[in-house]
Amino acid sequence: MQMTDPLLVPTKLLDFDAAPLAHLIENRSWRGLSEYDRVGAAYDFVRNEIAFGYNRADDIPASEVLSDGYGQCNTKGTLLMALLRGVGIRCRLHGFTIHKGLQRGVVPELVYPLAPQEILHSWVEIEFQGAWINLEGFILDDAFLDVLQTSFSNTESLCGYGAGTDCLGAPPVAWNGEDTYIQKTGIVQDFGVYDTPDAFYLSHEQSFGWLRGALYRHIIRHWMNARVRGFRSGRLKTDRRATHAHAEPANAT
Repeated sequence: MQMTDPLLVPTKLLDFDAAPLAHLIENRSWRGLSEYDRVGAAYDFVRNEIAFGYNRADDIPASEVLSDGYGQCNTKGTLLMALLRGVGIRCRLHGFTIHKGLQRGVVPELVYPLAPQEILHSWVEIEFQGAWINLEGFILDDAFLDVLQTSFSNTESLCGYGAGTDCLGAPPVAWNGEDTYIQKTGIVQDFGVYDTPDAFYLSHEQSFGWLRGALYRHIIRHWMNARVRGFRSGRLKTDRRATHAHAEPANAT
């Protein structure tokens, strides 16, 4: 009896067997690529063809992220995992929280005090050439990252606008067979690894409270997405109140 590999199967959130994802993988002919290029194709698609932005919730299926056409760390990570499994790449989720300062500038200053101190965060780990590789650099699309690099050209350390890095001028975000990061310096808590995002969100959820949660889903995230689009297009100037510092020291749990 053949055993099913738990790091390759579809799930409710990793729905790579859904028609939109299956068609994408088929139309791009990703399965015929080498292992390295299969990872790179899925990674580059999520990094730049899915724009940085905020979905209605973290625990939405990959097919919904694809339909939205945008996402943040958790939702883009779900889509990336689904695409990777769809082309035969073993992967899992590593869960964290990041300090809310990392979102300063994107979150409107008027509502920034309402944001939780710690924001649920994750990155994707893949098994590649006998080692586990961390993939986080897919979160910010190139157009948005270019604006940050231009606007904060006088510093290499930035914790704000969705970035947490000590090498803003040349962050390790391109797939080259090694770890990629763009929010690493914002990490506060480490929750360890999970086979699936489904399992992670059963154990951890963003603590907004009912009222703040409703405001986020229906008003604040749309405001944040409008600001992201404004920054990406150059219509809005970056806010110098964004923190140029690390988050609080990591507290493993």
